[in-house]
Amino acid sequence: MSIMTLLPFIVLIGAMFLMTRSAKKKQQAAQQMREEMQPGTGVRTIGGMFATVKEIHEETVLLEVAPGVHAIYAKNAIGAVLADEEYNRILDGADPITGEDGPVVPDDVSSLTGAEATEKGDKAGKIDLGKAEAGDDAEPAADKAKDAEGDKAENAAKAEKAEKAEKADKVDKAAEADEATAEGDDAKDGKKAGGADAK
Repeated sequence: MSIMTLLPFIVLIGAMFLMTRSAKKKQQAAQQMREEMQPGTGVRTIGGMFATVKEIHEETVLLEVAPGVHAIYAKNAIGAVLADEEYNRILDGADPITGEDGPVVPDDVSSLTGAEATEKGDKAGKIDLGKAEAGDDAEPAADKAKDAEGDKAENAAKAEKAEKAEKADKVDKAAEADEATAEGDDAKDGKKAGGADAK
């Protein structure tokens, strides 16, 4: 056998060795992480639940999933041991950006639009949400909605009538075509009969 025939097998065996080696390293790292757990540390389970470690046994861990609520989990169910800062940030829902580096959020609209503001915004001191003011002769929103619904229903009825008329026209055209075909067939039959009589 030549080396060229053995080369694919050697590459396959090498790839399998590298994959099993990396899997073993991941398992060892996970096992070491689980061994470093101590009561009071925050953890994330493989199901995505965050909890605090209360007690550690040989194969199980007692977790406090909510204040006063305890649950027993297998050690293998611990997905990650979290640092105290990260665990507190997740539980409190605090923004990880702190201090002066964070984005500045303005308190009012005028700082976003500059010195100018809309007339309605200035009059009411509030943001205009599309509501008509009392002095305007505009229709109420409910009347506009009713009119729009009426127009939609009217348009739908017109479209339905047009569709029915179109179907009726198609049926009439098909009937005329059938009649013309029947007349043509009668004429052909007549010619054939006349030709047979002539013979």
